Amino acid sequence: MDTNHLRQTAPVGDPRAFVPALDGMRGFAALGVLVTHVAFQTGAVGDPVVGRIWGRFDLAVAVFFALSGFLLWRPHAGAARGLGAPPRTVKYWISRAARILPAYWVAVVLVLAFLPAAGGGWQVWTANLALIQVFVPLTLTEGLTQMWSLSVEVAFYLVLPIIALTLVRLRGAAARFRVPVLLTVALVSLVWAFLPVPSPAGIHHDNWLPGYIPWFAAGMLLAELAMVGGTWVHRLAERRVLMAAIALVAFGLSTTWLAGPEGLVRPEPWQYATKIALGAVMGFALLAPLALAHHRHRILASPLSLAVGRWSYGVFIWHLPVLTIVFPMFGITPFSGNFWFVLAVTTVLSIAVASASYALVEDPARRAVHRWERRRHIGERDSGSAVTPTQTTPISANS
Repeated sequence: MDTNHLRQTAPVGDPRAFVPALDGMRGFAALGVLVTHVAFQTGAVGDPVVGRIWGRFDLAVAVFFALSGFLLWRPHAGAARGLGAPPRTVKYWISRAARILPAYWVAVVLVLAFLPAAGGGWQVWTANLALIQVFVPLTLTEGLTQMWSLSVEVAFYLVLPIIALTLVRLRGAAARFRVPVLLTVALVSLVWAFLPVPSPAGIHHDNWLPGYIPWFAAGMLLAELAMVGGTWVHRLAERRVLMAAIALVAFGLSTTWLAGPEGLVRPEPWQYATKIALGAVMGFALLAPLALAHHRHRILASPLSLAVGRWSYGVFIWHLPVLTIVFPMFGITPFSGNFWFVLAVTTVLSIAVASASYALVEDPARRAVHRWERRRHIGERDSGSAVTPTQTTPISANS
């Protein structure tokens, strides 16, 4: 990888610029999800001092969603201000499918076929392969329970072009209204948990996309602001220590009863809404210095962080199967302690498996789609069709 390119920052108004630290942040978010699952499986969440802290590392999902909101919404925010064209919907969906599905399907098939506690009937297989676990009762099975968030993310991928279409008139001078509109939608969506939405027994509607709109909107708001400059939010983002403090306070509040009870006890609707709001604030505060102030973060943009960021999707999809195997491998009983040992072993093995997943499945699938797109482009050009060239950047390839 060209290290000079890694030193580039994203200038104001560039909807496709590569921001290296965002890849590093994605890697840390994946490790955060790993930490909270190890803490639960080892019983560390029951510690009276730090248990709630370990348990609330699940807010790393808020960072994942905010990153998706920022990276995928940037082209639309730029197009609204005359900075390039938005991606074509079919091409965008194909790109998302190539990025998500190949490695995911490999993980699902291997886990359901070979992990003893994960077996299930056709309903489990169908729901997991189709990424509709959050709608089908009793299909979040052993080794794949973390996939609920991927199901939500894929739902966001599907509706993003529709969201863009609803805001299509807010272009040019009217683009200044896009931030207030998105912010209003995010605030209104906080009532989702209070609504009596019908759902099957064992399914909770607060696990559906509308409940997590504020987390995606945090990134979408940053994408809109990244296309302009000189606002008070930009000046605030320049104060990296202050933004880190805001993120830390939001995380700290989320570890209290305000964001719900300990363990897997379901929160009250107001606690759920509080957790979602705090996650949105945390995600915004963590990403704003990178997206708006373009701080050259030495840790997040380091070669090691960028490598983990590149493999972050694999870490996410493989860490629970790895964790399930670690216990019998070392003769450890689940929920009996050994948090730090299990965390270290699971982290090392998950990164190793994720790197293999990237090299053998994710990257080849992405390259195959790019080759197919190039061949189609050449065919259309030779046939006389007008085609708009598509730029591929590291951030679009790895997001």
